[in-house]
Formats: sequence, structure tokens, C-alpha cells
Amino acid sequence: MSATTPPNAPQGLQNSIISFPDPGILLVLINRPKQLNSLTVEASYELDSVFQWFDNEPSLRVAIVGGVGKAFCVGADLKQWMSNNKKGIPMDLPTNGFGGISFRHGKKPIIAAVNGAAYGGGCEMAINCDMIVASASASFCLPEVKRGVTPFGGALPRLMRIAGRQRATEMALTGRPVTAHEFKEWGACNVVVERGQDVVDRAVELAKLVAANSPDAVIITREGLKMGYESLGVGDSSRLFLEGWSKRIYEGRNMQEGLDAFTEKRAPLWMDSKL
Repeated sequence: MSATTPPNAPQGLQNSIISFPDPGILLVLINRPKQLNSLTVEASYELDSVFQWFDNEPSLRVAIVGGVGKAFCVGADLKQWMSNNKKGIPMDLPTNGFGGISFRHGKKPIIAAVNGAAYGGGCEMAINCDMIVASASASFCLPEVKRGVTPFGGALPRLMRIAGRQRATEMALTGRPVTAHEFKEWGACNVVVERGQDVVDRAVELAKLVAANSPDAVIITREGLKMGYESLGVGDSSRLFLEGWSKRIYEGRNMQEGLDAFTEKRAPLWMDSKL
């Protein structure tokens, strides 16, 4: 692995900044600070293309998404939304949803580094990330009911599964902001970073733990987690996981490398995943 920029990395990005803080790790920062990182339709498509590239780039293992400035993402760019709505133009988002994440299934994990407000679509993005690291000053909010609309990016059923009916209902029907500490108490956030610490740095630490593992095992294990999360019961998800994925991990060279490294008492030398 190398922390250098892959030769085929996306170029000319208008709404985001990408970097590679450590081998195998992609950092994507939404770069619309004057708009509190609200996203136009074009910005959603740009992020979608970045994360699709990430899934297909063998040298990368895990991604982090954060925001430049005071906010993570406060949802859709309302100027564009209102203008298009008056013209009868629907919000045509990519298949993977708002920011290329809210409906994303993907192949590799993404960690949300929530540095500030994650509102509306930004909250839906964070909830569909695999892990969340949040600043103590961050907040999560689904304010759509206050604007006469509703969250449509998948957050409602996901929040119900994660936080339970009463908490999900409170958040969705009151539209009140939820603090990072509350979100962690609800089981929706992994780490809260206290003031004076950098949320992206903490997310990179977590990403390093993922990137240090077998890339094949990470991809396949994530599939097993998704099966249970997305509605299948333990029996069905375990059976489908075993039938559909176990052979693929046995056929890969990284499994043997992990076993050899354990036997030889050395660090494994993982190969880029071909899954």
C-alpha cells in the first residue's frame, strides 16, 4: 500500500477535496463552506463519482467523509431546490442518493467525520455511513417536518433500527437537533471527540485500524453486517452470507497470508482485494 495519490484519482473536483492521509485511506471533504456544505444536485453527482471510484480502486480500503468549515453538511442547497421547484424541475439525484451516500450500499466502508451540523440530507448521509466520529459540538437533525417536507434519503427506517421507535420518532417528528453525545447514547455514533481535538484525526485513527486488516475480509464481513441490518433475520442472513461469500474469501490469497503471518509471528502483507 501507499499513501501517495493513485494515478487514476479524480481530478478537477468543484465541490470536494480528496486526499490520502495514510496508506489505504481516502479522505473526502465537502468543500462548500460558505453554503455550510449544502449540496447542489451537481455536488451530489460529484461525490457519487468519487465514492464509486473509491469502491473500484484496489489500493484503497476505507474512506472518510467530512466537511470544510463549521458544518458537515446541512442538506440540499435550498436556493437551487427552490428555483428548480418553481420551474417544476425534480431533484434528480444519483442512484446512490444524496451526496452519493444516503442510498449507498457500496463495497467498502465509509466513516463520517462530523465536525458540525449534519442536517437534513447531511444527517441522512451520516446515518448511512458505516461508522460515525463526531465532534462534541456537532449536531444531527432531520428538520424536514418544519419545512413541510419529509426525509426521503433512507434515514427514517435506518434511524428506527438504530435508535428505536421512540427516539427515532422524537427526532423525525419534532425536527429538533440532537447533540453528538445524545446520538452516541442512542447507539448512532461511535466516538465523540471533545473540544480541542480534531475530528478528522480521530476518524483517521479509526480508519487505520480497518485498513490494517485483510481487505478481502473487510469487504466480505461488511456484506454480512449489511444483510442483518437491512432486514434479513439471523438465520437467513447467515445462510446467504455463507452461501454467497464464504467461498470467495477462501479462494483469495489474503486468507492464507493472514494464517501464515500468525504462524510465523509477523505482520501480514496484505494484497489489494480483487473482490
